[in-house]
Amino acid sequence: MLSKLLDPESVAVVGASPKQGSVGYVILENLVTRFGKKVFPINPKYDEVELWGRVIKFYKSISEVPDLVDVVVIATPAPTVPKVLEEAGIKGVKAAVIISSGFSEAGNTELENWVKAVAKQYGVRVLGPNCIGVYNAYSGFDTVFLPAERAGRPPPGPLALISQSGAVAAAIMDWAARRRLGLGFLVNYGNKVDITETELLEGFAADDRVKVITIYIEGFKYPGEARQFLETAKKIAAKKPVVAYKAGRGGAAQRAVKSHTAAMAGSYEMYHGLFQQAGVIEASSVREMFDMAKALAMQPTPRGRRTLVLTDSGGMGIQAVDALEALGLEVPEIPESVAKELKRELLPFAAVANPVDVTGSTTDEHYKIVLDALLPTPLFDMALVVTLMQVPGLTKNLADYLIDAKKYGKPIVVVNFGGSELVQRFEEVLEDNGIPVYPTPDRAAKALWALYKYGEIRKRL
Repeated sequence: MLSKLLDPESVAVVGASPKQGSVGYVILENLVTRFGKKVFPINPKYDEVELWGRVIKFYKSISEVPDLVDVVVIATPAPTVPKVLEEAGIKGVKAAVIISSGFSEAGNTELENWVKAVAKQYGVRVLGPNCIGVYNAYSGFDTVFLPAERAGRPPPGPLALISQSGAVAAAIMDWAARRRLGLGFLVNYGNKVDITETELLEGFAADDRVKVITIYIEGFKYPGEARQFLETAKKIAAKKPVVAYKAGRGGAAQRAVKSHTAAMAGSYEMYHGLFQQAGVIEASSVREMFDMAKALAMQPTPRGRRTLVLTDSGGMGIQAVDALEALGLEVPEIPESVAKELKRELLPFAAVANPVDVTGSTTDEHYKIVLDALLPTPLFDMALVVTLMQVPGLTKNLADYLIDAKKYGKPIVVVNFGGSELVQRFEEVLEDNGIPVYPTPDRAAKALWALYKYGEIRKRL
């Protein structure tokens, strides 16, 4: 069923519309212009309409569609949804995405229960209601009703997002698109009348295209969900990283959660303990969740916590050490014998204690010298490299040296700060070749911590 929902061959859109600015128009545009597979617009008001340079045939109801339908997207007023879902069930549709809102989140629990009963009667699995549904960057299957110029669509890549909030999911999608972050799948489940985050976890765990699963969660809704999540996440985390951000930690936030998706926020301590038991890496913000996920998707896990800090800025090096040590990672001093060897090849005023500060007079080759001398040794398990490209001796060739250092099999993250074309291109080359880049030392340090943490989780699970 999840493959039909996430990767369908055919889709019917009930509530499709030729009226620009409407929800039904945006969803139909997404699918007609980018999906490339069978799309059946359903709206009894129209027969044929010319849209996007082609003639689009509309159907009066799902029963009129002359072909099999894998998934139906419902974007009609809430009171009409049970009837539409019944028609889909009679047609033999096995999955539905209910975009419509106005259910339990608005106090209309009776209508939501009716939807649940109809779905159960006809064997239709339901995502939603009150959701934006699914974005599949690989196939172009996209039920997000926000125009692409307002909410950008990210490229295919190794990350998947499961989100309880539609607006948060859309904002993340736009943010990821502007940063060329490979977000291959996004699913917003809204009120989760049927399909839960646990089932979606299982679906992404089985998909080899997904390397890291991220979850934005506000609260569980039904009894027994926490245990199901724990048991499932624990099995998945042993093989694939799961990173979660729990929103709704304080009293006022918990009240907001209930009015948002009718979920039970519960005590934050319960979720914190649940994540720890399940081997889920917990983030303190959405941004941090993706900082960590990016590193987990690109880099290997380290054998230990000993970190090399290599920098052309003493100030940035100090910040990096503070951040690493605050997270429980080690920044060991380089042995005197090794330091002497480095001194011979670096500038006379370079510092070689760890952090290794090659100074603002550095060249690309000085970075290569340090990486080749220290990363292959047992002295270090990973490296945090600061590359402030404003210094005159650095060029785009430094990226090649950093990429070459991946051969040592140890995690490398880079701190790069600035807005010039050189800086931006440098970052793009690194990330396109699997080295994550961050604008500040604390964010890079947290990414290394996540790699270390996941290594420890796998040992435990």
